[in-house]
Amino acid sequence: MRVVCSFGLLLGLAACGGGDDAGSGADAATDATDISLVPATQPTESVVPAPTVEIPEEMPTELVVTELTTGSGKAAEEGDTLVVDYVGVRSEDGTEFDSSYGRQPYPVTLGQSAVIEGWQQGLVGAKSGARLQLDIPADLAYGDNPQGQVIQPGDALTFVIDVRVVVPPNDPANSPQEEDIATLDSPLTELVVTDDREGDGAAIEKGQTAFVNLVLARADNGVVLASTWSEPGPAQYPVVESTSLDGLVEGIVGMKIGGRRTIQIPYERAFGTDGETTLGLPAETDVIVIVDLVAAY
Repeated sequence: MRVVCSFGLLLGLAACGGGDDAGSGADAATDATDISLVPATQPTESVVPAPTVEIPEEMPTELVVTELTTGSGKAAEEGDTLVVDYVGVRSEDGTEFDSSYGRQPYPVTLGQSAVIEGWQQGLVGAKSGARLQLDIPADLAYGDNPQGQVIQPGDALTFVIDVRVVVPPNDPANSPQEEDIATLDSPLTELVVTDDREGDGAAIEKGQTAFVNLVLARADNGVVLASTWSEPGPAQYPVVESTSLDGLVEGIVGMKIGGRRTIQIPYERAFGTDGETTLGLPAETDVIVIVDLVAAY
C-alpha cells in the first residue's frame, strides 16, 4: 500500500495533551501521548464534576489500588493508552495539587508515558468506565523531589481517577489491503456508507471522541493518500462538525466500536477544490475512507 503522506499532515493533526498542568501527578510529559493524534478541533472539556477524595487513615507504605466503580471491557496492559480524568491530593491532609476536571481528559500510555510509577503500576488492569483510588507512597510518587508548590518532599499522594477509555496499540497486520479499496467508474453524487464489518460495541454519536484508524484514498484510482496504520496507535478524532472532510463525520456517526466502514465521499464534502494544494489531489476528486472504530468516549 503506497502512502503519499501521513494522516497527521493531511488533517493538521497534533499531539494530544491534557491541561496546562496535566499531571503534577502525571508529570506533564511531552511524550506521554506520542501514540495519540488529534485534529485541530480538540476534544470537549470534561463536564464530569471532580469527585471528593477520601484520604487514607494511615499513610501508605505501598501502593493501594481501590476500585470505587467497576469498569468493563478490555483490561489495560502495557502498551495500551488510557484516557483519564483525575484529581490528586496530599494523602496527609487532602490538599489538592492538580485536577483535570474542567479541562481535557489526560492520555496515559502504559510503559511509555513519563508518569509516576504509582500510576504505571496502579492503572494496569483498569477498564473503561472504572473509577479508581490510588494511594501512592512517596517512593512511587516524587520522593524527595516534588513537583509544584503544594507537594512536599516525602509526600504520599492520593488520586481518584476516572478511566474514560482503554485504547490498544495498532497492529499493522489488521490494516486494510489495496484490494479492499474499490475504485469508482463515475463521480459520486452523494455520500455512500458501507459496513465491511459490523462492530459489537456501542454505536458512536456526534459529540463523542472516537479512536479510529483511517485509510484515505482517491476514489478514481485507489491511490492511498494517507493512513494512520503506520502510527503506533489510533488517531483521536472528535466527531464534531468540520469544514474539512465533512462527509467523514457523517459517515462515522452510528458506527459500532470494533467495526470497519467504507465511506465514499463526494469531493464537495471532502476537500472540494483545495485538495491539490494539500495532497496533490486533483480538484473535484472524490475520496474513499476506510475507518476502523477502535474505541470512543
